[in-house]
Amino acid sequence: MGHAIRRSVRGAGSLVLALATVSCSGTTAPRSEGTSQTPQSSAAAVISVAPLDRTTGVPTDTPVLVASRGGTLQKVVVRAVKGAKGSLPGVLSADGTQWRSRGTTTPGASYEVSATAVNEAGAVTETTSTFSTVRRTATFTIDGIMPSAETTGLTVGVGMPVMITFDRDISDRVAVERNLLVTASKPVIGAWHWFDSRTVHFRPKHFWPAHTRVRVEARLAGVRGGAGLYGAANRTIDFRIGRSQITRGSVLTHLLTVRRDDRVVRRMPMSAGQGGVWKYHTTSGIHLAMSREPVTIMVSPGIGPGSPGYYRMTVYNTVRISNSGEYVHSAPWSVGSQGHANVSHGCVNVSPADAKWFIDNTLIGDPIIITGSPRRLEPTNGWGHWQEDWKQWLRWSSLKHFTTDDA
Repeated sequence: MGHAIRRSVRGAGSLVLALATVSCSGTTAPRSEGTSQTPQSSAAAVISVAPLDRTTGVPTDTPVLVASRGGTLQKVVVRAVKGAKGSLPGVLSADGTQWRSRGTTTPGASYEVSATAVNEAGAVTETTSTFSTVRRTATFTIDGIMPSAETTGLTVGVGMPVMITFDRDISDRVAVERNLLVTASKPVIGAWHWFDSRTVHFRPKHFWPAHTRVRVEARLAGVRGGAGLYGAANRTIDFRIGRSQITRGSVLTHLLTVRRDDRVVRRMPMSAGQGGVWKYHTTSGIHLAMSREPVTIMVSPGIGPGSPGYYRMTVYNTVRISNSGEYVHSAPWSVGSQGHANVSHGCVNVSPADAKWFIDNTLIGDPIIITGSPRRLEPTNGWGHWQEDWKQWLRWSSLKHFTTDDA
């Protein structure tokens, strides 16, 4: 991603926090705690720590907060002493009087907090306290994530969603979504959308700006996914948005027009679904290129060999645009109808030369918008995410929306 991209922060307030308001560890206002607090003068600084000393069952998303009254913090270390390894990173306020941990703790672990402060006279105060976190009974991980270098490459189209699948049902969607961070090199408003308890997808309000760099950070290690269920590991992916290429086609005019960065680069005669008794309609809506396949074997859905309407065909240079078997593909047998009539089984037929050009010039995630059909693309048919308007998309987001940018 590079250092120019600033990570967005959601659900976090200002660094300067009033420790007296912290109650997520089951305590009220924190007080000075420690096993070795040794003021060297009557004016020595007083250190307060939350969670309080010897607190047990602390939720993993509870931050460690350290404050100094009458002095500045010189050193704060939160170290795992049992059930985990390493130390928690943190941020010190500009005036040096408050420190807040970043990230989550490990469930079923014990931590030691050591802090040192000094007052204006040079008197040193030290304190040490401990706490332990809630126990876990199970973990969850990311079972699949898109885009990925293996399936889509590192550069994708302007309509590409981010798609995450978990290996277990998530009931605490707010906690998980809060730790799914998307940052981009150009300003974007976007939101996550839960399709079910294991599937959450992200898309911008509008298509991605061309040539945007995107990072997705799933900071899920130690994050609560449900009762006794905690994330096992973090995951990060980086990808790029390519040039803006949007293809529009009409089943009424029988023409596909490809625009790249607002300039027409190709016009292709097409033939769409013939409709009729078998209802072979090409769906109207905002499709996305889902895969590019040199060879595809197409079989009539729900119709077996020997039955009327059965077909099994080998087709070439196909770009998949839905889960219901719709492709833009080479159809030499219908070249005479392309540009004039709809004769396909629901796919978008183009000439062999146009199909070769289209597969070579299409990125996964490029929008292919079809109009004029009586059948509408369903939002869950493939990557029909753009079929929902922004208000509908936000209905299934736990955190509504946020802005990502590097400004």
